[in-house]
Amino acid sequence: MPRNNIAFIERAKVPALTALNAAIAGLKFKLVVEHDYKPFEIAGYLPCTLDGEDAGFDMRFASAAEHAGKSEALGPVLGARDVAIAIKWGGDPREVAAAYIVIAALAKDFDALVIDADKGTLFEAAKLVTRARNSLDEL
Repeated sequence: MPRNNIAFIERAKVPALTALNAAIAGLKFKLVVEHDYKPFEIAGYLPCTLDGEDAGFDMRFASAAEHAGKSEALGPVLGARDVAIAIKWGGDPREVAAAYIVIAALAKDFDALVIDADKGTLFEAAKLVTRARNSLDEL
């Protein structure tokens, strides 16, 4: 069953590839997002390399208004976050790990708010980092 999280972020804080990979490295993860990552252009599979092996997930950019109604918790905290980055992955453990690592980096270093799009649950950055670390245990 596919999982879907949405990261809400200010347009000015959407990271370029180098900044995103630096944030991931700063969290001590061995994931590299490949050159296919182009903010506001990518609309599909985003290849990554996780500890030397292929990994990846689906990433799409949209306006925050398109997704803001998916969680009541967002209303009072969304602020100037005007971009939504939808991240979807399947059951493959490498997809899960890659997705959570990128989501954690967006939340921790770029002030993104992240929700589970299916449940509307809002996640704190520290919890996302923990989920990313735990997902590596499943490999």
